[in-house]
Amino acid sequence: MKKLIVFCSAFLAFGLVNAQEKTDEALAKAKQNSIDYTFDANSELKGNKFTDAEANYRKAISDYGENATAKYNLGNAYYSNETYDEALLRYKQAAEVAETKAEKHKAFHNLGNVYMQEKQYQQAVNAYKDALRNNPKDDETRYNYALAKKMLEKQQQDNKDDKKDDQQNKDQNKDQNKDNKDNQDNQQNKDQQKKDQNKGDDKDDQNKQDQGDQKDQNKDQNKDQQDQGDGKKDQQKKPDQQNQNGQPQNPSKASPEQIKRMLKAIEQEDKNVQDKQNAKKVQGVPVKTEKDW
Repeated sequence: MKKLIVFCSAFLAFGLVNAQEKTDEALAKAKQNSIDYTFDANSELKGNKFTDAEANYRKAISDYGENATAKYNLGNAYYSNETYDEALLRYKQAAEVAETKAEKHKAFHNLGNVYMQEKQYQQAVNAYKDALRNNPKDDETRYNYALAKKMLEKQQQDNKDDKKDDQQNKDQNKDQNKDNKDNQDNQQNKDQQKKDQNKGDDKDDQNKQDQGDQKDQNKDQNKDQQDQGDGKKDQQKKPDQQNQNGQPQNPSKASPEQIKRMLKAIEQEDKNVQDKQNAKKVQGVPVKTEKDW
């Protein structure tokens, strides 16, 4: 039993070693294939065959993800083609898997260049700093770093000025809106005053018209009253004349005594008339006091 255990352990150890050897062989093969694809892609890129170069760089990265050179060179291809988003991604990947300071320096340097193209100056400053940490003596990186700082300061100042201008414009618009509102309110007040004035004028005209109508009405009423007064006078005169003629105004209401007096008055009046007529007859036949010749 003891011997069996030792044998099994020995067999397991042999199997692990054999698997490791196969893994190493596969890794080495994948690594070599990645290098070959990278070499082909470099040649195609020099021949301006961007599509073919891109395809081979991708194969190289797929076979061996730690191939910093393939990622870096693919980033350069995208940068030359002004595909900055893809270039940014590949430079970041290259910086992550780079094993030497030289590789890290180049990846961060070109990463800073992409940020400069995108006008992301703060990120560019940070990328150039990382590049200088891996190669402090590189003059090109130092120059780009100084330029990025200068552009960042200008950008910050411009942003500050823009904010100031925006605030001024905002305040100006606010004042303009206030002025417009005041003008609108003033115009509304003027319109209301004019409306009220017109309303007052209309009311005055109505009052004048009403007064004129009242005056005419009073005039007509006075005329009617005058006519009624004249009518009453005529009516008063007419009964008097009737009374003079011996005809009562309302005989149905006369008492017997009144009727008796009126009849007596009529008789007396008739007698007076008769006496006058007789007197005229007497005067018409003169008496001769002298003899005829």
